[in-house]
Amino acid sequence: MQVAVCGAAVCDDDLLAAAEAVGRTIAEHGGIVLTGGRSGVMTAASRGAQMAGGVVVGILPDLSDGNPYLTVRIRTGMGHARNVVLVQSADAVVAVGGEYGTLSELAVALKEGIPVTCFRSWDLPGVVHAPTPEAAAHQALRAARTAARRSG
Repeated sequence: MQVAVCGAAVCDDDLLAAAEAVGRTIAEHGGIVLTGGRSGVMTAASRGAQMAGGVVVGILPDLSDGNPYLTVRIRTGMGHARNVVLVQSADAVVAVGGEYGTLSELAVALKEGIPVTCFRSWDLPGVVHAPTPEAAAHQALRAARTAARRSG
């Protein structure tokens, strides 16, 4: 199962802690964490997954190395267009907070029928809102398992 964790590159400490918990929980339950590979929520989710011994794939918008917690770096050079690659690579998406980049990722996921769970993020039709970061991760994992069965 591949779960994308999306959110702002700059955010408060509460959202960073939430993103780390999401990444850790996904990894603890065998999921591969996908992120945009940069700072903020992306770094925190990557760190949480790595600390749990998980695999973290960064779909980078440029040719940089991204954050230090990535297991695999995909340097796209695509700028914001990499958001589509990130989401299309996922069986489910979790949004933790977020700005307009996160909104674009959620829009692509919803349009493509990829399940979306939000924690303190955008209020959109079709998303599941979770009360805690751990609940968001568990919901995304359940949705990813179902999506993987449908496609495989």
